Amino acid sequence: MRYLHTAFRVADLDAALAFYTSTLGFKVVKRFEGIKRNCSIAFLAAPGDERAQIEIVYYHDPEERAARVGFSHVAYEVDDIYAACRDFMSKGAIIAMPPRDGAMAFVKSSDGMSFELFNKGGPKPTQEPWASMPDQADW
Repeated sequence: MRYLHTAFRVADLDAALAFYTSTLGFKVVKRFEGIKRNCSIAFLAAPGDERAQIEIVYYHDPEERAARVGFSHVAYEVDDIYAACRDFMSKGAIIAMPPRDGAMAFVKSSDGMSFELFNKGGPKPTQEPWASMPDQADW
């Protein structure tokens, strides 16, 4: 596995961006609107190290934002998302969001921490049982 980023959900996008850029000196690497959820997302990196990034997520819906502020997840890239999820499940891990699209999944630790997994090189062809497997927990 290769580390990608750590994500935080923020209450005030402008204040968070100001903190990371002005106070810590990070730079915005990319910024976009969420696809599955109504949110704004920004990836930031410390100067000279764009490999280790912070993802900040701002939910536009006030109720969702209030319920979700704080630590979100740590993300890693894996060589084969299906093999990784099979391995983690065989060891008792909860696959909170299965890799239905062959690209991304969420795994929960024993303490409920979320780990986002991305398939190296992009999505794999859709496979069962993953394609029809429901979410097992909130991610």
